[in-house]
Amino acid sequence: MIALAAFRLTAYVRSHRVYQALLLALAMLAIVYGSRAPRGEEAAVLADGAVLIIPILAWAARSLLDTEPDRQREMSAVQVGGRGREVAAGLVAAFAACAALAALGLGWALLLGVSASPSSGVLAAVVLLYGLAALTGTALGALTSRAVLRSPAISIMALVFGFLAMLLLSASSVCWLTVPLIAWMRAANDGHLADRLPELAAVSLVWCLIALAFYARRRLRR
Repeated sequence: MIALAAFRLTAYVRSHRVYQALLLALAMLAIVYGSRAPRGEEAAVLADGAVLIIPILAWAARSLLDTEPDRQREMSAVQVGGRGREVAAGLVAAFAACAALAALGLGWALLLGVSASPSSGVLAAVVLLYGLAALTGTALGALTSRAVLRSPAISIMALVFGFLAMLLLSASSVCWLTVPLIAWMRAANDGHLADRLPELAAVSLVWCLIALAFYARRRLRR
């Protein structure tokens, strides 16, 4: 399974699809971190970056999962011992791509986006937040991939509107109905990110796992 995941990552890079997400990420980072944030605003700025990079991560995950033709997927399933392992390999590869882009975003933010290094507690919380962003991007990308939505146009619109729906719901009183992205930003702005992180991480993780389980079930039934 790991070999198949590595193969799909390699195919994603060799197909040059990786540059679509990479260029979008670089453009977003250049705009968001065009000037350094004032001292004391490290948590807020880093949390904002974790939220804003999610649609780019979703695009990367969607592109990676759509790189391999359907016939090749069937052959891969035979080679790795079942469709379950083949689906898992795809998700592992998608998460790895998202994690790499998220690490790029976090590194850029730490080097060029803040005036002072964050405290160890804030840094640990932000690293976890970017990990959750990578998982959220993977889940959203999987739900809008070809295996779920056959039309490319509908797929792209679903990705964009799915992210906007997460923002709108997480800004309301029913933020627990989705990954609470706005709650991430509010907690960081209020200086309570480390205190609220267990609650926010738990809600985020549950919704991501539900989305990935739905994707896996849809793939296994096709």
